[in-house]
This record gives sequence, C-alpha cells and structure tokens, in this order.
Amino acid sequence: MVRALKANWIVLVCLLFVVANLVLSAHEQYWLALLPAALIVLWAAVAAVDKLMLFIVFATPLSINLEQLDLGGIGVALPTEPLLVGVMLLFLLKLALERRVLDPAIWRHPVTAIIIAQLIWMAVCIIPSEMPLVSVKYFTARLWFVSVMFFLATRLLEHRRNMHRFFWLFCGSMGIVIIYTLINHAQYRFEQDPAHWVMTPFFKDHTSYGAVIAMLLPFLVSAVSMPGYSRSRRGAALFLLLLFTSGLIFSYTRAAWVSLAGSLAIFLVMRLRVPLWSVAALLVTGAGIYFADQDRILIALERNRDESSDDLAKHVSSISNISSDASNLERINRWHSAWRMFQERPLFGWGPGTYMFQYAPFQASEDRTIISTNFGSQGNAHSEYLGPLSEQGVPGMALMVALVVTVVVRAILLFRRMPPGADRHLMTAAFLGLISYYIHGALNNFLDLDKASVPFWAFTAMVVLFDLKYHGRLELSD
Repeated sequence: MVRALKANWIVLVCLLFVVANLVLSAHEQYWLALLPAALIVLWAAVAAVDKLMLFIVFATPLSINLEQLDLGGIGVALPTEPLLVGVMLLFLLKLALERRVLDPAIWRHPVTAIIIAQLIWMAVCIIPSEMPLVSVKYFTARLWFVSVMFFLATRLLEHRRNMHRFFWLFCGSMGIVIIYTLINHAQYRFEQDPAHWVMTPFFKDHTSYGAVIAMLLPFLVSAVSMPGYSRSRRGAALFLLLLFTSGLIFSYTRAAWVSLAGSLAIFLVMRLRVPLWSVAALLVTGAGIYFADQDRILIALERNRDESSDDLAKHVSSISNISSDASNLERINRWHSAWRMFQERPLFGWGPGTYMFQYAPFQASEDRTIISTNFGSQGNAHSEYLGPLSEQGVPGMALMVALVVTVVVRAILLFRRMPPGADRHLMTAAFLGLISYYIHGALNNFLDLDKASVPFWAFTAMVVLFDLKYHGRLELSD
C-alpha cells in the first residue's frame, strides 16, 4: 500500500486537487483554480526569472486594472502587478542574502544614487503623511516597479538581445491594443469624444494611451534602419510605425504630440552636436523673457478660443487655449492646487499618493472649471514635478528634476562618444522615449501605472548600462 502511494503520489495529488476544486466551485469559490498558474509562475521566478520578466513586459500593455471592472475598487493590474510583487520579493531576498546581486558599477552610477534617494525620501515622507496607509501603498507600488524594472532589469538587459526583445515584445502587445482601439474607434467614425474611452479596458483614458505610444515611437523609427536587422524585421518595424502613428493621431492626445516634438528637438541637438551650455542658455533666456513679459504672453494666449474637436488642426491649436478649453483650465486648477498644498507643507508635503484625496479644499473659486469636483475625485496633479512637490515637499520635486537632468546630460554626452551602430540606435531609442515622457510629465503623471512605469524604468536602465559600457566600467554581452 505504502509503495503504491509513493509510486502514484502525483496522480493522488491531482485527484485531490480536482475534488477540492469541484467542491469549492460548487460553493462559488473559484480561487483554487488559480493554483496551477501560481505554481508555474513560482517555478519561473526561481528557475527562469529572465523569461518571467520578458513575459511581464509583453503582458503589460494587455493588463487590465480590476478597478476598471468595478470589482470592489481594487486598483491592481492583472497579471502584471502580482507578478512584479513576486519578483520584487525574490529580488529583495536575494539582495539580503548575497552582496553581489548587481554589478558594483551600477550601484555607483549617479542615476542609481538619485533613484535610491527618491525611494528613501518617499519612505521618510510616509511618517508625517496625512494618510499613512495610502502613502505606504503608493511607496510599495513604486518599489516593485523600480526593483524589477530598473535594478533587476539591469541584469536582464546586460544581454543586448534582451534589449531588442524588450522593445519588440512591448511594441507587439501594444500593437494589439492599438488595433483593438482603432477598430472600436472606427465604429464612431474616429470622432474626438469616443477617443477618450475606446481603449478601455486596457487603458483608463486616452492620455496614458497616447503617452505610451509616444514613448515607443522613437524605437520604431530607429528599427526601420537598425543595423543588423533583416529586411523582414525592418518591414515589421515599418508596419508597426504606421500603426502606432495612426494610434497616436486618433488618440487626440495633445500632450503626446507635444512630447514627440520635444523628442525631435532633442534628437537634433544630439545629432548636430549643439553644445549643452548653449541649450541651457536658451532655456534660461526663454524663462527670463516669459517672466519679464508674462502679462502680455498670457493675454495673447487668452485670445485663443480653439477648443478640443474632431478637426485635428483646431485640436492642435487648442493646446495653447487657456481661456475656454476645459481640459487645459482644469490642468491649471490642479497645478495651482498643488502649489497651495506645497506652501502649507513645504518640506515633507502631504504624503506620497495623497494629492487626489487632499487637493479639493485647495481649489480657488477662480480656478474651478465645469469639470472640477467639490470632493476632488478626478485624479492627480497632472504633473510629475508638481505632484511630488505637493506630496513630498521641495526634496521630492528636486530629486525628480535631478533624475531628469542627470539622464539628459549623460545621455547626450554618451551619444557623442558612441560609434554608429546598433548600440547607438538602442540607446537613442530608449533616451528619446524617456524625453517624450519627461515632457509629457509636465502635463500629466502616469508613473503609478504599470503601462508607463515598466518602459520608463527599463529605458532608464538601458541608458545607465550603455553609459557604464562606454565609460569602460561594464561589459555587455550579445
């Protein structure tokens, strides 16, 4: 009997699982059916973490947030965020047990130092937070994105073939979302109003959808002429480029259009080898002119009455409409609210992730719009810079600005050192994708979403890896 049990234990376990699952299903309890998938994921996390991470990359654009399905208001994106949590826990455990999980050069890189400082300051701001539980949740979410898609991703992306795989997997699944969205949108004749929600349930609105498309377009442009690519792969890149361009146009996301224009400007600076000091001087001069002649500039902007519409020309023109366009005016309302919140708590802010719960009383009557709410239930600060300022005080915003400036300066200098070839194409694609988000981040903030955070931190990791390689401090394998 004992020998029979030992010889057939797998069959017995499977039978017990089936019986238990049937009993629970009869009582409308279906959670046990997820056990096989959980065991497969656990095995992959231990035995093939690189493949699991690549699966997460592919699954990210296709993930669905339970909050959008009205399942008790649970803000978890499936399947990506549970997988990210599991991989993060394994990474932190390995980090506690081993000293050399990552190359020491990565720990010493200035971008890594700034990211660690961001996490530390965010953790500090939890203590005086107005809503500590919200802040803990927000910090934990940031931790799993950064741990997996920056720190652990440096191990994955040390193999350059995985950089190519990252881009192609993300672009491939994002292409599925764009096709789905365009088919839905075509039923409404590509009008502007349905563009806000036709990407549901994969994206919650058109702004995050457009932002992610803009982050990926530089790679597709680069892939069309990527050294070493076959004719068929370049043809696939051209097809995706046309698809993504169509998706971006019909997203009606003005901030994404502006961000791509900014990416093009930065590429010209890199390509023409414009000195960084002259770029800095131009920015300072522009800021000086604005503050010196602010009233006249605002009066000129207020004359613009073009509002968001199906007419693409008017939609572009409405970008500078701060007199009647509700979307633009509400964004200004959020920025002013963030500034007033900062003035009340300038050092620690109100706590990470608390803006959307705290900004309502800080809305001035002259700033309120037809889409403003008394309870402030319509989202965040619409800025990756003013959001941290209101939630984490001056240090929070300063660290975000420091991250952007450091990546920009080092990437531009790196471009000039790199010889022509696939490495420079990859680095440029990742960097310009980041540039599009840095610019978009002045108008929106999406780093709490997996669809924006996964490429954002992975692209940052790519820039760091190439920077270390071309400083002679790290070897990348094919």
